[in-house]
Amino acid sequence: METHRLVLPGDLNHYGFLFGGRLIAWIDEASWIAASLDYPHCQFVTVAMDTVEFHHSVRDGTILRISCSREREGNTSATYAVCVIDERAGAAPIFSTRVTFVSVDDAGQKRSIRS
Repeated sequence: METHRLVLPGDLNHYGFLFGGRLIAWIDEASWIAASLDYPHCQFVTVAMDTVEFHHSVRDGTILRISCSREREGNTSATYAVCVIDERAGAAPIFSTRVTFVSVDDAGQKRSIRS
């Protein structure tokens, strides 16, 4: 699954760069959408993000491409590889990580991702 985000002035810190937390939120949302599309019967919660390391700064007006692909499927969880690229600057990733989700029932207990 792939989506795009436009970096706007409200996304920037006082130095004029994208807030790291804003990018993390976008990554969490995009990968949750990917998992929910792959497993529409599941209620997913985020349990892990393996690495938080920013490779390049991001300025106002940047168009970011967020790509999410399923990397691993367990009994109750799924892990997605996520790569964020500045759409105009080329192929060098700004950020990459793996996000793991677990499927839960209404009581918050783990449940199988297979229906």
